[in-house]
Amino acid sequence: MSLIDDAAAVRLNAYAPYSKFKVGAALKTASGAIYVGCNVENVAYPEGTCAEAGAIAAMIAAGDTSFAEVAVIAESPSPVPPCGGCRQKLAEFADAGARITMATTGGVKQNMAVADLLPGAFDAGHMGSV
Repeated sequence: MSLIDDAAAVRLNAYAPYSKFKVGAALKTASGAIYVGCNVENVAYPEGTCAEAGAIAAMIAAGDTSFAEVAVIAESPSPVPPCGGCRQKLAEFADAGARITMATTGGVKQNMAVADLLPGAFDAGHMGSV
């Protein structure tokens, strides 16, 4: 089973009663552990939480703090990139050289480095002597 397959499987569990737009994400750590997440909407926050944030939360809850690869999938005409907030989270928890695969349920894929998602990302180095 590939990381895209894992993301596609969890996508089916997404709770998207308002947008009907289901997104799944799966990430893999350097040790090979896989964590998944899907978007979750609610009436107070109808745009919901993102799939990538859910996968990162699962990874952190399990005690891991970085990943080597991530995949995101949605039913869309073109691969859907992570939102701005998720780009920051992905940048913060990605291993050096981590890759992202963005895919559609129709089989279109786009691959790139996680670092290329958010040029100039904020990191701990920006806090200087704090």
